[in-house]
Amino acid sequence: MHMMIQQQLGQLLPERKVDVPAALALLGGSVAALGVWKWRSKKMVQKKMEEARRTRDEGMKKMAKAVQQFREQVPSVQRDAILSLPLLELSGRLQEGSLSPRTVLYTYLEKALEVTQQTNCLRHFIPECEEQLQEIERHEKKGLLYGIPVSIKDHIGHKGHLATCGLVQCLGTLMEEDSVLVKVLKRQGAIPFAMTNVPQSLFSLSGVTGPVNGILAVPCALGPMARDVDSLALCMKALLCQEMFQLDPTVPPIPFNEQVYSSSTPLRVGYYDTDGYVLLPPCMRRAVKETRHALQAAGHQLVLFSPPRIPYVINELFFKTFFADGGHTWLDVFTGDIVDPGLKSQVNSCKIPRLVKKLLALLLKPVFPRLADYLSALAGMRSVKEMWNHHHEIQEYRSQFIAQWKELQLDVVLCPVLGPAFTTGYPGKLLYAISSTMLYNVLNFPAGVVPVSTVTEADEEELKLYKGCCDDPWDRTLKQVWEVVEQRLLVGVQAVSGALGMPVAVQCVALPWQEELCLRFMKEVETLSRDRRVP
Repeated sequence: MHMMIQQQLGQLLPERKVDVPAALALLGGSVAALGVWKWRSKKMVQKKMEEARRTRDEGMKKMAKAVQQFREQVPSVQRDAILSLPLLELSGRLQEGSLSPRTVLYTYLEKALEVTQQTNCLRHFIPECEEQLQEIERHEKKGLLYGIPVSIKDHIGHKGHLATCGLVQCLGTLMEEDSVLVKVLKRQGAIPFAMTNVPQSLFSLSGVTGPVNGILAVPCALGPMARDVDSLALCMKALLCQEMFQLDPTVPPIPFNEQVYSSSTPLRVGYYDTDGYVLLPPCMRRAVKETRHALQAAGHQLVLFSPPRIPYVINELFFKTFFADGGHTWLDVFTGDIVDPGLKSQVNSCKIPRLVKKLLALLLKPVFPRLADYLSALAGMRSVKEMWNHHHEIQEYRSQFIAQWKELQLDVVLCPVLGPAFTTGYPGKLLYAISSTMLYNVLNFPAGVVPVSTVTEADEEELKLYKGCCDDPWDRTLKQVWEVVEQRLLVGVQAVSGALGMPVAVQCVALPWQEELCLRFMKEVETLSRDRRVP
């Protein structure tokens, strides 16, 4: 073997006398050096992550100490009573002075400490929250969010803190100033006190989390989260202010339209329970059906609506836009990083050479058409001209969708959303399954999700007959996920008296620039679903 390698090296470099043993030694040394470099790089990544965890843990210890000191000073605080208050009522009591911002802040800090120990939902506490507390107490004028504790997602800039997006390369740079969002929140009297975790690179289904027991979480990956719709409306009222319009001129200077939000005029509601691309589980389709009947009983007009060409939207307009360069820009953010296990399948798909993606798509088209279309979209685009044509196609589809909406004279649309929550480890395998929300990302329509029911034993029985839209491997994977989830829930029902399973929700949609109408529709759905559940 050694002689064979020497002969091959000699053939490659025939005109020059080569010291083959030296060349082999150099090659071996280079391989060893590469291995050492990779090992050192991994060690550096691990060291940065350990430092970040240590900083987080130290911050939590400081907050825990501050909470303990407050509890010793004010032992009579009724914590559960404060945590149970809806945001509007909490805000009203803060405004009138029957509750102090200090009491509310430390109550929520204590609760957040408990929750993150169970779920690891917080990346870091914001010690400056105590300075913000003192700042709002000095001012006579109270903003709309006066004294409200607010958690912000990790990618939202806060002065003196990291905005990591779950990436090691972002661990070394502290924000030099507050983001516009944080500035406006503070001006309105809110107290940002914690930063919550996000999916790595903001691209995963595994990292979706809810607000901390009523804390107004602003924003989540794509918008604010709260315990009820009135809280979201208050958030919008607070953000659509003169301060926002001055700091960010790209935001249209249009204040919140209270008249639209408070209207009781009957709505003309389009509805559908499947988009024809992913057939959601029985519980989610039941949620749409029950909500539709409740809206009809309340005097609203319901009209069947069929969104056009969803497979085309998902593959050609959504995936092809996101992976326009074949995923290279997205892959770059993981350079030298440890990839979240939930993202590995997507990362590995992007690493496949473009020609191989196209060949695989061609071969799989007869037996697994959805995967074939996905791989074809993952190949991206080849030219600027193709990109411009693609942008035009999005605008064309948007115009077609709005024309169909207008032809039916719809005010809003009721439709399903993916759920209930998946078992850990599955979300990364089911990116395509979020077609119900991908659609409105492409269209750039305001949309919100409202829980209306819970998983039942009847849902479990109906799931046994589930075959999906195409009865392909993706549909079978979805069925396996929901079977695991619902079986786990039903065990919980038997073990815990009164437990009815995890929540299921519906999606409420309005046309562009009609956020108040979307919120008004969400409020109507929320009210009707609560009325149904009241014994």
